[in-house]
Amino acid sequence: MDNSVFIGPEALPALAEFLSRPAVSRVFVLADANTARQCLPLLEKHLPATYKLIEIPAGEEYKTLASCDTVWCELTEQRADRHAVLVNLGGGVVTDLGGFAAALYKRSIRFAQVPTTLLAQVDASVGGKTGVDFQGFKNQLGVFQAPAAVFIEPQFLQTLDPRQLKSGYAEVLKHWLIADADAFNENRRLGWLTDDWTPIIRESVALKQRIVAQDPLENGPRKLLNFGHTVGHALESYLLTQPGREALHGEAVAAGLVCESWLSVQHGLLSAEELDKIETFVFSVFDKLAFVMLETDAIAEFALQDKKNSGATINCTLLNGIGNGVFDQPVTLAEIADSLRYYHRL
Repeated sequence: MDNSVFIGPEALPALAEFLSRPAVSRVFVLADANTARQCLPLLEKHLPATYKLIEIPAGEEYKTLASCDTVWCELTEQRADRHAVLVNLGGGVVTDLGGFAAALYKRSIRFAQVPTTLLAQVDASVGGKTGVDFQGFKNQLGVFQAPAAVFIEPQFLQTLDPRQLKSGYAEVLKHWLIADADAFNENRRLGWLTDDWTPIIRESVALKQRIVAQDPLENGPRKLLNFGHTVGHALESYLLTQPGREALHGEAVAAGLVCESWLSVQHGLLSAEELDKIETFVFSVFDKLAFVMLETDAIAEFALQDKKNSGATINCTLLNGIGNGVFDQPVTLAEIADSLRYYHRL
């Protein structure tokens, strides 16, 4: 495990030690309306008395430059210098947005990630990807910027409802599908609920770190981590344009796992039997996302903005068998739409 990631009861005391160093001039905490209320009380005892809270509204629809503007204005008004540290307390929206805002303020100040959702703990907070949504496209603006450290306290998961916990589980399932067939086969028999998430978080973080260490800027193997996300992001982005139909990131990714597994079968990489195992596991945890057949082409169009694309080619990560992801697999827009139609018929 990377020594810049702390998991478990030692995480928040390690954060306190980091923030007490003389090199830290000021401490700012970025939280959304939910984490300010539910999670800050647990964190507060590990913060210096002089910390300043910056609060943004909760929800993917606030993962925008306007929210960054809130952060930058507050930092500027408080005369935060380049030795200030921004502590991002929240799920993937807060950790992505906070990292991006910190990376641009005064050409970058340090930031620490304190992820409070399962999704952020196993995925979003680790690996140094930051960003915001723009013109309806997921993470359209962003930079690669590593946090000073990541502090993961599984106790925060007690603040989540089952829907949010499941959303994070989609990323855990993705990790097994691309790199750990044994864990996939073991956990599909156990079910998704557990009394102690710490071992799963440790395994997921370690797996992601191994991949990121090979390819920090996503020129090659790191693209494996996007399995389920080409179709998943397209679905998520489309539903964000439909008030009242928004899906959580993990819910969209779970649908994407099914669609892209089906595409893997069409490309001769995955067996029908393996697809059936994946579908059975996914639908044992997640409800199907609702859309109508007439929407499939409009949803698929969003995949044209995927960051893995090269020119007009949609580059997808597929499965060459369970536990073995393969990246840079070209698929057509028509194939993306076909995969959505397949999912709709299930």
